[in-house]
Amino acid sequence: MANDSLTITDNRTGKTYELPLKHGNIKAMDLRQIKADEKDFGVMSYDPAFLNTAACESRITFIDGDQGILRYRGYPIEQLAEKATYLESAYLLLYGSLPDKDQLATFTARIAKHTFIHENMKKFMEGFRYDAHPMSMLVSSIAAMSTFYPDARNVDDPEVRELMAIRLIAKMPTIAAYAYRHTNGLPFVYPDNDLSYTANFMNMLWKMAEPKFQANPVLARALDILFILHADHEQNCSTSTMRVVGSSQADPFLAMAGAAASLSGPLHGGANEEVLRMIDEIGTVDHIPDFIASVKQGERKLMGFGHRVYKNYDPRAKVIKETADSVFAVTGRNPKVDIAREIEKIALSDEYFVKRRLYPNVDFYSGIIYEAMGFRPEMFTVLFAIPRTAGWLSHWEEQCKDGDTKISRPRQVYLGPDQRDI
Repeated sequence: MANDSLTITDNRTGKTYELPLKHGNIKAMDLRQIKADEKDFGVMSYDPAFLNTAACESRITFIDGDQGILRYRGYPIEQLAEKATYLESAYLLLYGSLPDKDQLATFTARIAKHTFIHENMKKFMEGFRYDAHPMSMLVSSIAAMSTFYPDARNVDDPEVRELMAIRLIAKMPTIAAYAYRHTNGLPFVYPDNDLSYTANFMNMLWKMAEPKFQANPVLARALDILFILHADHEQNCSTSTMRVVGSSQADPFLAMAGAAASLSGPLHGGANEEVLRMIDEIGTVDHIPDFIASVKQGERKLMGFGHRVYKNYDPRAKVIKETADSVFAVTGRNPKVDIAREIEKIALSDEYFVKRRLYPNVDFYSGIIYEAMGFRPEMFTVLFAIPRTAGWLSHWEEQCKDGDTKISRPRQVYLGPDQRDI
């Protein structure tokens, strides 16, 4: 009997099956051979929400939730946040290695070349109501861009895929900024490609009548760090959506619109917005004990704590917490951080939360920083989507190259009625 296999005995028939292990896992299709009789479809794994199902093999992002580890292509997230820029991290995710000086210059220039969007896209975005949610505007606009680039359908062409990735990374801040300006009743601002990636985004957001927008370097760097932290996170809901839609060979604009739609939910990218609502509800530090008591009684949820993957302190949350002070030195201290830190202090020492291994996640402090910078909560998920573009596209590209890729089509366990005649 091989050591790299599992032996399964079907107690219904007494038959024994040996299933090979690959990287410590079995293939779900190997279960199909286990049948009660010849008419039996075969055994499937039943796994709602894919809690214990690997849908792909990937070489992009590694997470060890028990140890609180996150790495992009092997590089710890803490090191990237300290020593790299977002565009360097995006290059790393896309191409597998950090760029040298010349590679970064070429990549940056290519991104800058594609920051502008078609003038008709401006008219499209002007058609949204003044109170349209920025994330809905973003999702719709990403899908609409597909109509401007019919060559994007050639997903089997590596050069086309690379060009579309460059275009999307370049244009996402422009679309996001236009959504922001539209909801504020302000005219659109064209990109300024003399500026860095995040400084240009800030220019499109906040430029008024000044001849040249000067981004605060501390805030631009803080935003760059936040973008690095949000660039990828393995097979989460939105990335899985990108892969599922992409598996049908839909073009990357449409696949990414689906991914962004998945991100928009309050259980995914919208979680930091929910954290701020929770803190506003608490109001003051004095009200925290009563709120914590209501959480323990199941009356409320402690937003920003706990994670499907992490059973330790989210490494991204640590970096954001350290970044907060540099932001507050420029913007002034957001008083909500005092409530947040007191909640964290209580949760990390209270047996109720310790036993459940509930630690702060990336959403707990990010919203407070975004608010200090001047963003309203409805923009938070848009700010998440901009950097996650690089991660989505990296997984899409990896899937396009994977010989095992087939159109996604999960099975179901049918529990409805048998045939009924009229």
